[in-house]
Order: sequence, then structure tokens, then C-alpha cells
Amino acid sequence: MKYLCKTRVFFILVLTLCLSQLTPAQMSRHIAKDIPPPATRAARVQLTEKPSLELFRNNEAIIRWTSNNPGGTDEHFGVVNYGTDPKVLEQTVTSHIRLNRNHPCTVFRVRMGGLKPATTYYYTVDSMEANGKRDGVKSKITTSLK
Repeated sequence: MKYLCKTRVFFILVLTLCLSQLTPAQMSRHIAKDIPPPATRAARVQLTEKPSLELFRNNEAIIRWTSNNPGGTDEHFGVVNYGTDPKVLEQTVTSHIRLNRNHPCTVFRVRMGGLKPATTYYYTVDSMEANGKRDGVKSKITTSLK
């Protein structure tokens, strides 16, 4: 056990020494070469599978939908705007997703919590990049939460 701890400490020291020899410019070039540039944005993002209720239990719901791969930053968010009045969808929940550039479609799943029983909820879905830029795939108002 002591040998394992000593080995880890030695490894950390060697790694620290190696990294300390790099200038900040060299370090950023080294890191940047491993991070690909953002993917080309899709000409038109559209739903390939309409939003639907995947699960409802214990006052929580999961809404699921699929769109073509929107491109842009790999870090994306599924967005659900909802409320009890279809004209006022004032509540918003998001769920993080990392796009897979090799897939033509992206499946979004967003969990909504704190829902009241025996209440009808209306919602729309969309997606956005990590910088807050929406993909423009906003769905029609849907209701399936009761």
C-alpha cells in the first residue's frame, strides 16, 4: 500500500515538472490541438421525431424529441418551455447534451420536476448551443401532461 502511494506521488511530481516546462503559449497550443473547431451548423434544423412524453411519475416528466444534428458547438441544451396556459409558457427547463458529430440525428431528453397532479401542462421544445444561441427548431405547442 505504501509503495502504491509513493508511486502516485512520484507520478504527480514528474507530471508537474513536465508541465511546468511548457510556456503558457505552448500549453494552449498543446491543449487546442485536441479540441476540434465547432461543427458546421445545419442549414436548417428540424424535428425528425415530434416531442412526446417519455415518462411521468412522482410529479416529474421526461419530454423526448429528435432533430437532425444542429451542428455548432458540441455542448448543447435541450430546452422545454411550459406552463398551464398555452398562451403563457413561462417556465423553462434545460438539459445538457453533447452532440455526436458522427450521428445525423440528436435525441434530446429533458426532465421537468415539481409538476402538480391532475393539472394540464402545455409545452414547446427547442435546443440551443452553450452560448445561448437557439437552433430555431421550436416545436408547436403540445399537451400530454395531465
